[in-house]
Amino acid sequence: MIKHALPVTREADFAAWYQSVISEADLAEESGVRGCMVIRPWGYGIWERVQRLLDDRIKATGHENCYFPLFIPLSYFEKEAEHVDGFAKEMAVVTHHRLVQKDGKLVPDPAARLEEPLVVRPTSETVIGAAFSRWVQSWRDLPVLINQWANVVRWEMRTRMFLRTTEFLWQEGHTAHATESEAREETLKMLEVYRDFAETCLAMPVVAGEKPENERFPGAVATYSIEAMMQDGKALQAGTSHFLGTTFSSAQDIRFQNSEGEHELAQTTSWGVSTRMIGGVIMVHGDDDGLRVPPRIAPWQIVIVPMLRDNDEDAALIDYCKGLQADLAKLSALGEPVRALLDLKFGKAATKRWGWVKKGAPVIIEVGGRDMAGGNVSAIRRDRLYREDGKIDSAVIARSDFAAQASALLEEIQAGLHADARARMHANIRRDVTDFVDLAAHFAEGTKYPGWLEVNWSKPTGAALDGVVEKLKALKLTLRNVPGDAAPANGACIFTGDPAVERIIVGRAY
Repeated sequence: MIKHALPVTREADFAAWYQSVISEADLAEESGVRGCMVIRPWGYGIWERVQRLLDDRIKATGHENCYFPLFIPLSYFEKEAEHVDGFAKEMAVVTHHRLVQKDGKLVPDPAARLEEPLVVRPTSETVIGAAFSRWVQSWRDLPVLINQWANVVRWEMRTRMFLRTTEFLWQEGHTAHATESEAREETLKMLEVYRDFAETCLAMPVVAGEKPENERFPGAVATYSIEAMMQDGKALQAGTSHFLGTTFSSAQDIRFQNSEGEHELAQTTSWGVSTRMIGGVIMVHGDDDGLRVPPRIAPWQIVIVPMLRDNDEDAALIDYCKGLQADLAKLSALGEPVRALLDLKFGKAATKRWGWVKKGAPVIIEVGGRDMAGGNVSAIRRDRLYREDGKIDSAVIARSDFAAQASALLEEIQAGLHADARARMHANIRRDVTDFVDLAAHFAEGTKYPGWLEVNWSKPTGAALDGVVEKLKALKLTLRNVPGDAAPANGACIFTGDPAVERIIVGRAY
């Protein structure tokens, strides 16, 4: 049997395995504040890659970056009732601006109470809407296309690193348009940006589609999402895009004079993804030895580990490895220069190798004295760690040959991770269930990896929808989204018996 690097396997305890990957791969750690995490350099390096690649795509669609304050006046939220109701239980509120000593303890100064409480940003529709009302006067001012990279705070009761934290990092786009059709087009355009980014950069296959009414963003007319399947069969909402219509423009008075001199309310959108994507990468690509990072988002794609022995040969070995690093620096892969690190930290080579295995560096190169003497390197692919006999698959290859093949190797690893995840997702979506009894049986207690069902849906609203949600809640299930590429509905709704109008995904979710 293979002795894996992690203390727990996915099969034994998926939740404990997930936490183990985060710890053993040096991604993040607890901060001392419940629900807030310290993101360590390797984890933050992955986030920086996500930022850089996604930011390029956002700017390519015409958006500009900006920044809005962390603190938002409570009155801004009170203007939009549905929005404030949706976030009220999660808001952190600042009420004082000074502390004083009392009985040996620091306490809020009663004399320093704010005239108006300030909400720590849970999302920025309200404060950005107030700015749009100042910026937009004429149809010539439209569209307004902005994005910000920021942190937000939502006071979560049950937290899990990267997936659901009190504070998290994200980008949030906000736009204003002259017509409904333009705003709806923007909403779907950014959904497609997210879908393509997840598939191309994260190697994470997703289903893109519209959320049901009960899952809409508070105040939105329509919400769309990308849903990814984790290895335990659960869904992860990896990104959302919202058509807000005139909900916020009415509350914030975002009006413009059209070309005919009449005043209209602007049509707005918002959309965002967060550090939750890193949690998705862990649960889609990780294995029982740690994380496997797709090369596009790996801070270091190739890590060179010289097997130093504290003798006279070390200097020559380091020079040999520097030569390889220089050769790799001249290459491009996946549209960017290859990122290669020479690991010269003190420590045993085997310990360093396993450290990089757990971190998920796509390719690990070990170089010892015999490798140097033969002009070779020993290469380990993180996506294919073991040979059939259970031993580490370390291929000895000429240094020059490895350099010649490195670009193609990284592209092959990226494509392979995506293909494996895509095949797993599609193998675990059933589309043949037409009866609620069969749906309940599919997700029966004790079924470890039930995946998702795509079923007929009549799009009920109001009390009828509430009844469906309660039936699913009893089974710990949720409605995910209506896939944009689903086959046409044919038959009766599995929940109501009414004629179906579309197909919807049902599953357990994070």
